[in-house]
Amino acid sequence: MNINTMKWMRPLWRLAMALLVVGLPILVSSCGEDDDTAANEYENWKERNETYWNNLYKTAQANADGRWKILRTWSKDASDKLTNMDYVIAHVEEQGSGTTSPLYTDTVRIHYVGRLMPSASYPQGYQFDKSYTGDYDFSTMKPSEGRVSGFVDGFTTALLNMHAGDLWKVYIPYSLGYGSTERTGIPTYSTLIFDLKLVAFYRPGATIPEWKAKGYSFFEE
Repeated sequence: MNINTMKWMRPLWRLAMALLVVGLPILVSSCGEDDDTAANEYENWKERNETYWNNLYKTAQANADGRWKILRTWSKDASDKLTNMDYVIAHVEEQGSGTTSPLYTDTVRIHYVGRLMPSASYPQGYQFDKSYTGDYDFSTMKPSEGRVSGFVDGFTTALLNMHAGDLWKVYIPYSLGYGSTERTGIPTYSTLIFDLKLVAFYRPGATIPEWKAKGYSFFEE
């Protein structure tokens, strides 16, 4: 290496060292198998999600363990022309002690983890959201709060059919999720999968007793 080349490279070397000192990543462009995997992660995503949903619907219809539910979306009537994309599928993981379900205008306290359907890089499904931080421990997790009416159709449909204490794995077709709209971490035409626990719910204007305000028990007024 001649002296002129070394002089030319010296500023680049200083820049690289500066980036390391402040903790910023140095981006290196390369080609290889990982690039192909990333590029193909969501290839034919709509068709793959439809196939996944059709197979899941058949599993729910068979209901081999008696814990599957197929729930018509709240936004359509039985008299409407329906397809299997107008339903939410749920598998009951734990049954709660509540005996009534939230209304559309109620506020709920919930725990949830949201994932996409399984893919090559994410066998358990890419996790795009969750309601808690720290360990998955119901005794320490703080519930998230929201109006039943404030979620996508599929999520709202599930809540309208749950009881306090229920823990369900909820499957939502893209037609009742975000459809052709892309969201952060969620490609278009994505099936949404949630581990969803309904902790509590209450009616509009209800006065919540302070000892129940943490949301760990069922209550309503």
